[in-house]
Amino acid sequence: MGDGICRDGGMRGNMFEKADIVIVGGGPAGLAAAAAACAEGIEAGRILIIERGGELGGILNQCIHNGFGLHTFKEELTGPEYAARYIGQVEEMGIPCLIDSIVADIRADADGKKRMTVMNRTEGLFEIEAGAVILAMGCRERPRGALNIPGYRPAGIYSAGTAQHYVNIEGRMPGKEVVILGSGDIGLIMARRMTLEGAKVKLVAELMPYSGGLKRNIVQCLDDYGIPLKLSHTVVDIDGKERVRGVTVAKVDENRRPVPGTEEYISCDTLLLSCGLIPENELSAGMGVDLNPATSGPIVNESMETNITGVFACGNVLHVHDLVDYVSEEAANAGRHAAAYIQSGAEGKAGKVRGDATGTDRIGSVEKGTIPREIKVKAANGIRYTVPSRIRLIHMQEEQLIRFRVKDIYKDVCLTVYFNDTVVMQLHKKIMAPGEMEQIKLKKRKLEEFEGLNEITLCIEKR
Repeated sequence: MGDGICRDGGMRGNMFEKADIVIVGGGPAGLAAAAAACAEGIEAGRILIIERGGELGGILNQCIHNGFGLHTFKEELTGPEYAARYIGQVEEMGIPCLIDSIVADIRADADGKKRMTVMNRTEGLFEIEAGAVILAMGCRERPRGALNIPGYRPAGIYSAGTAQHYVNIEGRMPGKEVVILGSGDIGLIMARRMTLEGAKVKLVAELMPYSGGLKRNIVQCLDDYGIPLKLSHTVVDIDGKERVRGVTVAKVDENRRPVPGTEEYISCDTLLLSCGLIPENELSAGMGVDLNPATSGPIVNESMETNITGVFACGNVLHVHDLVDYVSEEAANAGRHAAAYIQSGAEGKAGKVRGDATGTDRIGSVEKGTIPREIKVKAANGIRYTVPSRIRLIHMQEEQLIRFRVKDIYKDVCLTVYFNDTVVMQLHKKIMAPGEMEQIKLKKRKLEEFEGLNEITLCIEKR
C-alpha cells in the first residue's frame, strides 16, 4: 500500500489492489472516517479514500461562508478551512487517496470481502478488494424535473448549489434579479451571497408552511438583508424561452395545490432551486443495502453498519445533516467501528472500540456465527426517522446517540421515549422544526436493566 495522497488518480503500480478499509467519498464524512479508523489502530497504508472530484474536501470547498466547526473545533471556520483541518490530518497520517476516480460498482462476496470496480483516466478500469467499506458519497440537489414546474426551459435556472459553485469557485454571477424557490439552507445562504455580490433577491418562496433551513440562516441570510420569505407559496409558471424573464408564484392550500386567484408575477432573470437534498445511494442500492424510504439513505445499526456485514455508512449519504460537525462526529463513529470490524477478523465479531469502557467481556465476545439480539428503534407520531434504526446491546457503547427529524413544527410538546410499551423518558420541547436535527442519548445500563426489551419508540406527545 501507499503512504500518501495520489494526486493524479493513478495507482502507482497497482498499489491499491487491496485495502483493509476503502472509503467512498473524500468529503468531510470520508475524511473524518479515515482519520478515526487510522487513530483506532488500522495501518494508514491499509486505508484508502476514493474521491470522484479533483480534490479532497467535497462540497465544503465552495462553502466559503463561516459558521463551521463550532462544535468540533470550538471556533468559527469557513467550509474550506474546516475541510483543511481534516485534509491535514489525513495527509499527516499518510492515508492514501485516489482522486478523479469513480467507483462504478461494489459487490459483497460470500467470503466477506468487498470488491469494487473503479475507473479513472490514468488506469482505466480496475478492481479493488476491501475488508470493509465506508459509504460517504454525500448527497445531491433535487432536480427541477422532479418539481413539475410548467413552462419552457430557458437559461437562468440553476440549482442553488450550482449557483454557489459559479459565484464562489468560478467568480461568475448567474444573474442580477433573483427569485429562489425553496428555503433549504443552501438557498438561504445563496440569497445572502447573491445580495452581497450586488444582485437583487426579490423573494424566497417555500412550498411548505415552514422553512426547511436553520433558524439562524433565516435570520442572518434573509431578515438581516430584508429579503422576503413567503411560506406556503410555489412557482407555478416560468416566463421566457431563451432566458428567464419572470416567474409566477401562487399560494398553496393544505394539500400543496396552487390556490386560484393568488398568482403574482415577479420579473427576474434568474431562478434558483433549493428544494431539498437526496443522498447519493445508487451504489448502496446496487450492492443490496437496505434503504430507509424516509431518508433515502441506508438503514444502520449502532455501529453505523448496514444490513451487509462490513459495509458502513455515514454523513449525508445516510441522512441529510444541518451541521457538518454532526457529519464528522457520525463519520468518526463509522470509522472506529469499521476498524473494530477489521481487527476482530471480519467474522461478524464486534471488536473492541477504543474509548469504550465496557471491556472485552461485553464487546468483542460474540462467538463466530452468533447473531446478537437487535432492539428496533422506531419513529412514530411526528418523528420522520431515527439513526440508528436498530441497536445490538453487545456492540453498544455506554451511551448511544439517536439522531432524528420531526415531520412538522411542534410547539410546547413532549418528546417521549418508550421501551416496549413503557414510558422511560419525557423531554419538554418548546419548539421542534423539520429544519433542525434533534438528538437524544440512551444509556446502555438502562437498556440492559429493562427485561424483555425489543423495541424503542420515539414520538411526539402533548404535554
